[in-house]
Amino acid sequence: MKTVDCDYFVVGSGMAGLMSALHLASYGKVIVVAKDRVKDCNTNFAQGGICCVMDPADTFDKHARDTMIAGAWLGKSEVVHEICEHAPEGIDDLIDCGVRFSCDDEGYWDLTREGGHSARRIFHAGDITGEKCEAAMVRAVKRAQIEVREQSVVIDLIMSERIGMKGENRCVGAYVLDKESGEIYAVRSPNTILATGGCGKVYLYTCNPDCATGDGIAIAWRAGAKIENMEFIQFHPTCLYHPQAKRFLISEAVRGEGAVLVDKRGRDFMKKYDPRGSLAPRDIVARSIDSEMKRTGDDCVFLDIRKKGRAYLKKRFPNIYTKCLEYGIDMAKDLIPVVPAAHYTCGGIQATTDGRTSIRGLSAVGECASTGLHGANRLASNSLMEAMVCARLTASRLGPHPEKAVKCRIPAWKTGSAVPPDEAVLVAHMWDEIRRLMWDYVGIVRTNKRLARAAHRLRTLRREIREYYFKYLVTPDTLELRNLAVCAELIVKCAQKRKESRGLHYTLDYPKMAKKAKQTVIAGFNG
Repeated sequence: MKTVDCDYFVVGSGMAGLMSALHLASYGKVIVVAKDRVKDCNTNFAQGGICCVMDPADTFDKHARDTMIAGAWLGKSEVVHEICEHAPEGIDDLIDCGVRFSCDDEGYWDLTREGGHSARRIFHAGDITGEKCEAAMVRAVKRAQIEVREQSVVIDLIMSERIGMKGENRCVGAYVLDKESGEIYAVRSPNTILATGGCGKVYLYTCNPDCATGDGIAIAWRAGAKIENMEFIQFHPTCLYHPQAKRFLISEAVRGEGAVLVDKRGRDFMKKYDPRGSLAPRDIVARSIDSEMKRTGDDCVFLDIRKKGRAYLKKRFPNIYTKCLEYGIDMAKDLIPVVPAAHYTCGGIQATTDGRTSIRGLSAVGECASTGLHGANRLASNSLMEAMVCARLTASRLGPHPEKAVKCRIPAWKTGSAVPPDEAVLVAHMWDEIRRLMWDYVGIVRTNKRLARAAHRLRTLRREIREYYFKYLVTPDTLELRNLAVCAELIVKCAQKRKESRGLHYTLDYPKMAKKAKQTVIAGFNG
């Protein structure tokens, strides 16, 4: 078996992964692996923008307060302030990469506002901010001659005690499957950085790309890392409702620029749920839409931004306008049909702002990490901000003071008596069952009974998946299914531990918020 060495091993090719790699490139050899193509990541699909206080009338304290309020006061105040205050440096990093953020006619930053924000503080590049950032970072990575391996799936982390090393148990690299050749090889590194994004595909309806299967969270848990707050899955309130539209979001910025949520008769219903109306935080808006749809029996609700006019909409939201037209919807004269869909994982691998996890040699950055910024609900456009800031802070820790090179022999990957899989339908069936089960029992509104049913079935499914995993040679589909099942079970376990309703976790059995905010922590498997 081939073993590849590097100083920094970055898993993931979104904002968190590529910015980590760019900051670390001057300190040593960096290898980045991407499960599919580099651009197949959540960052590339982000429409809205990146939070950063820049308006003289705005302050970091105001941004921090908005973040804490949106997060139902579960966020860690010191973390929130630290990340908000470092955001300008991150914006500068992206500009250095070549990102051209939108400006107004006078040349000033065209800052926008989204739900939950008390001021305009969101940098954007039209309505395809993520795509512009991803393209610029990819170009910068090529200029820096950083090694990027596409179509590469991390199977599991390699822990020192499992390969017979003495001393403190630590991560020394990972086993990787090359999807094109089928080869399994090892990457040996003293510094592994997980930047793998979230697990939106654990739900039947999601706006996440197909790669969002919670791989980093699952492999970290299997290695023994602590996982926290997985019950807080954010459902984006406004995913386009159309039979041919797969995971297309109508950005929060549309509501920020004046769109109102209405029913099929054109009546504004949000004010009866929250005084902020359509600009309430995402958890409240998603729950309100869910309630309205259940009350009326309607399949969707609608966004109304017709008052802005065609010229404005085509200029401000060119991508969304064009995409809606493809489906026969003219934003300038038609209501836009929308429904909630799984969007963002607020919990994840327990980590500090500079990436430290409970495992030596393992860092986590971006959506797969739980730093304490988001609390019980993420404030709009805080995700890319967290990714760029924490990537910088993680590199600042690892670069000048890196872990020493690992001196160990990595054992060859053992296939045992495993044979090539002969019934792919089994994987497809289990994948589908998990996603439907999670949507029906662990969705926007929960109960103890639904969670118990989900937990019972997931235990059985994970046992079946484990048997399948050891019986057959590994494939990308099997690995994703295995990780998806772990994340589903972690979400349910955390939800069962929270005896209150807070932020994104709403349960009919405990409808009130507890007086004291507590994190829900699940110990790593390490078995």
